[in-house]
Amino acid sequence: MANEQTSVPLYAASEILTAANMNISAGTGVPVFATTVTRDAAFGGANEKVLAEGQLCYLSSTNVVQYYDGAAWASVGQAGGKVLQVVQATTSTAVTTTSTSYVTSGLSASITPSLATSKVLIITTQPVRQQTTSTTQLNTLFRGTVAGTNLATGSIVCFAFTAVVATEEYNTTPMQFLDSPNTTSATTYTAGVKVDGGTAQTSYAGSTSVMILMEIGA
Repeated sequence: MANEQTSVPLYAASEILTAANMNISAGTGVPVFATTVTRDAAFGGANEKVLAEGQLCYLSSTNVVQYYDGAAWASVGQAGGKVLQVVQATTSTAVTTTSTSYVTSGLSASITPSLATSKVLIITTQPVRQQTTSTTQLNTLFRGTVAGTNLATGSIVCFAFTAVVATEEYNTTPMQFLDSPNTTSATTYTAGVKVDGGTAQTSYAGSTSVMILMEIGA
C-alpha cells in the first residue's frame, strides 16, 4: 500500500532533512481542503502526490475527515443516515402564473454533497393562493431547473395540488423527497408550479417559502 509506513521517524536537533525525509511527512499528513473540488484537484498533477489508498484529508466546508479506499473517498466515523450538512433557502417574492406547464416558483437551493454516495433530503413549504374559481395548482420538485429532472415521477411525496373550492383559496403546500444525485458537484433543486387553468400565486402577500436541503450519509 503506497501510504504504509514501518516507523515514525524522530529527527535530532541540527539534523539535515533529505527530500525523502520530507516526502514521508508530505505524503502521509492530513491536508486540509475547502471543498471536494479542491480536494480532487490536489492529487495527480505535476509535482503532486498520486492519490493512493490510505490517503486522508479534511474538508473545511463540511468539517469532515475523509479517507481514500483505493476507489473512492469515504468519511471517517460517518454512520449511515447521519446528517452531514444542511442548507436553507427562502423567498418572499410572489410568483403569479397562468402557465399550464411548470415554471419556477422562485424557490430553489443548491448543495454540494461531500460524497457521491450521499442522499439529499429536500423539504419545502410554500404558501400558495389560487385566484380563479375552478383552478387547480400543482407543485413539484426538480433536480436542476424546471427543465431538469421532475422528482415527482412515480412519487407523491414531492407533489402537491390545491383545488379552489371558493372564489379564492389560500393554502400551504409541503413537499419532501429523498434524492440520490450521485455526485460531489453543486446540485440545485427547484420548486416548480403550474395550473390547469386560471391564475395561481406562490409566496403571496410577502409570505415566506422555505426549502431545506440535508446531505444524508449513505
